[in-house]
Amino acid sequence: MYQPLADALRPQSLDDVCGQSHILGENGLLRRIIESGRIPNMIFYGPSGTGKTTVANIIAQRTHRKLCKLNATTASSGDIKEIYAQLDTFLAPNGVLLYLDEIQYFNKKQQQTLLEYIENGKITLIASTTENPYFYVYNAILSRSTVFEFKPVPADEAERAIARAVRALEQQNGATAKIEDGVLSYIAQACGGDIRKAMNAVELLFSAGSRKGGEVALTLLDAKQITQRSAMRYDRAGDEHYDDLSALMKSIRGSDPDAAIHYLARFLEAGDLPSACRRILCSACEDIGLAYPQAIAIVKACVDSALQLGLPEARLPLADAVILLATAPKSNSGCIAIDRAIHDVKTGKTGNIPRQLQNVHADGTGFEREQGYLYPHNYPHAWVRQQYLPDEIKDRRYYEYGDNKTEQAAKRYWDEIKK
Repeated sequence: MYQPLADALRPQSLDDVCGQSHILGENGLLRRIIESGRIPNMIFYGPSGTGKTTVANIIAQRTHRKLCKLNATTASSGDIKEIYAQLDTFLAPNGVLLYLDEIQYFNKKQQQTLLEYIENGKITLIASTTENPYFYVYNAILSRSTVFEFKPVPADEAERAIARAVRALEQQNGATAKIEDGVLSYIAQACGGDIRKAMNAVELLFSAGSRKGGEVALTLLDAKQITQRSAMRYDRAGDEHYDDLSALMKSIRGSDPDAAIHYLARFLEAGDLPSACRRILCSACEDIGLAYPQAIAIVKACVDSALQLGLPEARLPLADAVILLATAPKSNSGCIAIDRAIHDVKTGKTGNIPRQLQNVHADGTGFEREQGYLYPHNYPHAWVRQQYLPDEIKDRRYYEYGDNKTEQAAKRYWDEIKK
C-alpha cells in the first residue's frame, strides 16, 4: 500500500521536528510541557506543513494515551460522543488525546458540545487551525486552552529535511541520486516553509528523474517545474491576505520602496488585483495626502490603467504607483483632521450652524440681508474674517499643517494673509 513520503518520514521525537525552535527548542515552553507529562488542552495555530500533527503524535506516544484524530470539516458531535464512550475502558485506560484538525470549521454549537467533554480532563484536546484562533474558536474553549503558534519552517532547516528525504528514497528505490547544484536549496526555498510540500516535491522529482544505470538525475529545471508557485501562501479570506495588505500599506507609509514592491508582487502572483488597488488608493490619501496631493490623481490613473490592462501588464502601472507612493513625502494631516471632526460629531459636539452660513430661505424678500454673510471674493485675497464653526466649538482646531514643503507653503501663504 502506498504511503506518502511525508507520512513515512514523520519525526518520532521532538529533536527531529523541523523548525519551531521558539516553542520546541532546548528551553521552549511547549517542550517543557510535553516533557513534564502533564498535558493541558492546547490549540496549535499556524500554516500547514509546519509540524502540528507531528507534535500531537509525539505527545500521544510520550503520555501513553490513545490518540483519536478528527477533522472538523467532516466530523460531527456524534463522533466526539463515540470517543467519550471509550473512556474508562480497555480501549483508553489512560484517557484520550483528541487531535481535532481545522477546528475553525466547527460551528459554535459543535464547539460547545466539545467543551462539555473536555471539562473533566479525561479527554485532552489538541486542536489545530490555520486561522487565527482568537477569531474562530469559541471563547470558552480558548479560556481552557493554551495557544501555541507554529511558524513556517526556515529554508535551512527545510533543506536538511529534504536531504533526509533524498536518502530515504535512495534506499527505497535502490538507486543513487545525482543531484544538480542548487536543487535542494531551491526546493527548500520554494516550499514556503511547508515541509509536507517539500517532501511531496522531492518524491515527485525522484519519480520523474531520468535513470541511467543505478543513478537518478535530479535537475534544477525539473525542480523549478515541480515547485512553480508552490511558495505562495495566500487566501483571500485568511490571515495571510490581511497580513499582506497590512504589510503593503505599512511599507509604503514607512517609505521603503523595496518592501512595498515585494508585497505588491505577492498580490500580483496571487492574481488579486482589486485588493492591491484598494489599498494603494487608500494609502495615497491616508499617508501621502496633502504633502503631495497630485499623487492621488496619479495613483487613480495607474489603478484605472491596471484594471483595464489586466494581468500580467497590470504590474507595470501598479509598480509605478507603489514606488511613487513609497518615495513621496508623507502627511496624514487630512486623516487626522477628519478623524477628529468625526469624533466630535459622534459625541454630539456639533451645535447650530451660524446664521451667516445658513441657506437663504427667503430669496427676494429682503430678509437675506439679515443673514450677515460676508462673501470672501469681495475682499482682498478672497478672504475675510468671519465665524464658520458653531458657537459651541468655534475655537476647535481639526487640521494642523503637516511638516512638509507643500503644506508649509500653504501655511506661510495664509499666515501672511490672515495676520
